[in-house]
Amino acid sequence: MRKIQAAALFATLFLAACTTTPPTGEPPSGCKPCAECAPCPPPAAIKPPAPSPAQPPAPPAPPPGAPLARTLKAAKWADLPGWADDDHAAAWPAFIASCRGVASKPHGAGWKRVCDLARAADGKPGHDPRRFFETQLKPYAILGDGNPTGLVTGYYEPLLRGSRARAKGFEQPVRGVPDDLLTIDLTAIYPELKDKRLRGRLEGNKVVPYWSRGEIAARGDKLPAPTLLYVDDAVELFFLQVQGSGRAQMTDGTTVRLNYADQNGYPYQSIGRVLVDRGELKLEEASMQGIQAWARANPGRLDELLNSNPSYVFFREVPNSKDGPIGALGVPLTTERSIAIDPRSVPLGAPVFLATTRPNSGKPLNRLVLAQDTGSAIKGAVRADFFWGFGKEAGEQAGRMKQAGRMWVLLPPEAAPK
Repeated sequence: MRKIQAAALFATLFLAACTTTPPTGEPPSGCKPCAECAPCPPPAAIKPPAPSPAQPPAPPAPPPGAPLARTLKAAKWADLPGWADDDHAAAWPAFIASCRGVASKPHGAGWKRVCDLARAADGKPGHDPRRFFETQLKPYAILGDGNPTGLVTGYYEPLLRGSRARAKGFEQPVRGVPDDLLTIDLTAIYPELKDKRLRGRLEGNKVVPYWSRGEIAARGDKLPAPTLLYVDDAVELFFLQVQGSGRAQMTDGTTVRLNYADQNGYPYQSIGRVLVDRGELKLEEASMQGIQAWARANPGRLDELLNSNPSYVFFREVPNSKDGPIGALGVPLTTERSIAIDPRSVPLGAPVFLATTRPNSGKPLNRLVLAQDTGSAIKGAVRADFFWGFGKEAGEQAGRMKQAGRMWVLLPPEAAPK
């Protein structure tokens, strides 16, 4: 894959192919895509459960380069609902992982002192994580245009069934990065676009947008991209692309782990929203589970629906481990302790206290989490994608989660807004 820095390409591709930069080792969850983090529409199963509290739309994202202080307001620990009741020790390993990841980031210097202290205290007798956080960090309420309430969705690591060879029942290719995909970096000329990349391909001596999802499907084996494996379900493959990482149980009994590698440059279009707009699903039915049910009932129309989303994600194989998938920070995600955020508003790697509710419920979900991932669908100051973990149960929770929530970022004095 080639990376290009050229102002002349900006006008050619910006509108069609501007995407969030995938970090080294893993992209958005979310995001990031982004892996997009849970862009599924509002929660509901095929048989809608009791309605959850009214959910807010995602607040508008701050403009590129907006100072962090514009979205933060100093708070007190007593302002954080449920802070005293949380299991702070459960978040401590994720915090230590964040310290590893943040060291290589531009804002890492502001965390060096606190992270050195954390590593020194880690595992010592009498260590009290809550006391450490309260003495070394200060809470700041995150505001979006002055509004403290935003949107919290969920994502997870799915399990698919796969085969190394195309065979009956295994005909959906999981593709690696194409040889002709260009990544165009405009940072040197447009510093305000430092978190953006343009994707494209060469057509003669002209750079044009890369193929859309439908065009990639139509090209089939003519696409100059490796096929990593084949899976048995087009909808499950689609949601693998939405989540950004996953695992495949192979026909020979082995497990292959897949992580986001790149994306074709097109913005994500929610297929749940498409079905709602067409009147084929009610708003409360447009969850991941509802979309899967629609696909089973309408197999002849599935390709057309999937292709209404032009975005396409390419993968790479990574070694198997007991850890969670690698997030945008470059460290493994921790089940129910990692979130994807908009890094323009929340420093990647920072602890965040999240106050929300469980999917389709008013039951509080208040806990300390770590901002370790991003996603192209995760935009705005008060916006989070909650990582539920691996497997079917995690997918059930993630697919139904669209809750109102508040967020407080915890910062050391060196990294606090001036």
